[in-house]
Amino acid sequence: MAVTKTIVCLANSRKLSGRCLAGKRLSGSTVGEWIRPVSARPSEEVSERDRAYQDGSDPRVLDIIDVPLIQPKPKTYQSENWLLDPETYWVRKGAFSYSKLATVADTPSSLWINGFKTYHGANDRVPEAEADKLTTSLYLLDLKSISFSVFAPGANFGNPKRRVHALFDYAGAHYALWVTDPAIEREFLAQDDGTYDEGTCFVTVSLGERDKGFCYKLVAAVIRPS
Repeated sequence: MAVTKTIVCLANSRKLSGRCLAGKRLSGSTVGEWIRPVSARPSEEVSERDRAYQDGSDPRVLDIIDVPLIQPKPKTYQSENWLLDPETYWVRKGAFSYSKLATVADTPSSLWINGFKTYHGANDRVPEAEADKLTTSLYLLDLKSISFSVFAPGANFGNPKRRVHALFDYAGAHYALWVTDPAIEREFLAQDDGTYDEGTCFVTVSLGERDKGFCYKLVAAVIRPS
């Protein structure tokens, strides 16, 4: 049976030809579990039409949204997935205050499993077999500092495309993760290559799709005090 769930939007990140949205369920003044609306497409990305408000605008981070859902659609570590109803508009109900985010942040002992990295990353991936033992794929972290590094990871191989890395420490471990928050990507890609320090902010970290035997940790949203 189709249901409508109210969520606080905590990510609207880039995914293939669409987006990956996620948030925490809001019931009255209580913030509960994570929900990630997904489509029926093979790669489950959410299209612009899928996620649109009636006026055609796009959901933004910290929007409070009524999301029409059909049924739970968990898959191994992405236990938060729900199949969305593509025929019904999403409805914006208000905005969640940044000042309240600290009360709903997650405090895991680590970001899933550490010790596996890509060439440019740090603790940025998990082997598929290990990921399949996990039961969560989303965390909201309260960080005191973070840096963003802009560079072309494939420059030595003739690929000039630049990307944005998020660099931060959490619970005694260092992380270097790719950013898929489109607003942050646009902001830093407009600047010169280099590393830019940031102060306090919240980040949503997601354990993304499988690729060549690994699942990758991504910074899906950066939420600043402003």
